[in-house]
Amino acid sequence: MWRDEAATWQAAHRPPAEILHLLGQADVVHGLYYALMHGLFALFGDSLVTLRLPSVLATSAACALTALLGARLAGRWAGTAAGLALAVVPAVQEHAQEGRSYALVLACVVLSTRLLVAALERPGAGPWLRYAAAVLVAAWLNWFSLFALVAHGATLLWVRADRARRTGWALAATGAVAGVLPVILTSRNQVSLVSWIKPLGWSTVVGVLVTVAITAGCVLLPQARGGSGESDRGAGGGSGEAPCGRVGLAAVALPLCAVPQVGLALVSLVKPLYITRYVLFAYVGLALGLGVLLVTLAARLRTHVRVLLPAALAVALLALLPVELRLRTVQSRVDDVLTAARTVGHVRGGADGVLFIPAARRDTALVSPRAFAGLRDLALERGPVESGTLKGIEAAPREIAHAMLGARRIVLVTDPGPRRDATARDRTKQRVLDEHFVRRSDVVERGRRVSVYERRD
Repeated sequence: MWRDEAATWQAAHRPPAEILHLLGQADVVHGLYYALMHGLFALFGDSLVTLRLPSVLATSAACALTALLGARLAGRWAGTAAGLALAVVPAVQEHAQEGRSYALVLACVVLSTRLLVAALERPGAGPWLRYAAAVLVAAWLNWFSLFALVAHGATLLWVRADRARRTGWALAATGAVAGVLPVILTSRNQVSLVSWIKPLGWSTVVGVLVTVAITAGCVLLPQARGGSGESDRGAGGGSGEAPCGRVGLAAVALPLCAVPQVGLALVSLVKPLYITRYVLFAYVGLALGLGVLLVTLAARLRTHVRVLLPAALAVALLALLPVELRLRTVQSRVDDVLTAARTVGHVRGGADGVLFIPAARRDTALVSPRAFAGLRDLALERGPVESGTLKGIEAAPREIAHAMLGARRIVLVTDPGPRRDATARDRTKQRVLDEHFVRRSDVVERGRRVSVYERRD
């Protein structure tokens, strides 16, 4: 189990009333997901399969919906290629394996985009209500998905939607934003929880520019600019659905790829917030563009798509094979809390106390309490349940030092490499260890360091 999954594991084990109290302190943006996982744990048990299976199913649904969306906009084969392209994106595969909300957000955004196209094709109260509901659910899972709503607004501008369609979208968007506004306002008070996010690096900027440039190049193709009826005739086989008016694949794909990534990158210039998983759904735009590119190549090469598609898929899988294999190894994650807990069980010996630097590493004990049985948490004043928090509340530095001096042997769980002791409590822990204890063992494995300290005679 990875560090991010540990938060889900801890929260989902709380009763509903405690989850609500917890969300007032931390992770309000994940409230709906925690409630969903609480229900699944109650029904199917708290196993890793239960934790991760929703992400697998959501990613599968997202790929299928992308195929349907691409088929509606540019023909059946372009849609099939788009769905497969999304499935082989490494970032999508990574979050399909994790017990977090991002795969569900991806599925909801693809669904809302599909419903947007349907509402533009046959405007009316029903289609716009369904669209608003999908946008609202995605935003409650993570309100960064509202970048997709902005992308949808760009799609309306692109296709020059008439007044009735613009009004329908505006009402649906307003309702969805109003519905998630409490989460947005509450999360502003929890902004310190993402203070660990680093400023934009050149690798991130280049990655954004490359994906947007590829998508932009793909949507210049004639089949991407036409409506679905026109595209189906050009592809030599339609999807059987009614024409989608003036909505072409280009009007959907490029905004969906560019707006979320560029928008979050611009925000990150002021407040660092750019993490790929926050805008994972932008890869849907890239996949739609690649689907059209494959169909165009088949036409230029005078071969059928059913021949070129398996060959292109095989080449993509071979090219990405090193990444694919790495994603499926334990070494691909550097924050394995279960391994750290097992290490504590092996090396603790006669230890009578435990410390965590920083306090967030307490998740190691919270997800594997048996490995820490009999060890007194020397810094903890109030536990997670009593304090209504994920990690509990630590005592004052002086009280922590007093508790440490009363212990003979202490287990320390921390991060490997240079440590940034950002708080007075963490500095006190390290100072007392250095002055009054000797390190007897030190194990670093999969992103966690477990050390055993013994009191000097």
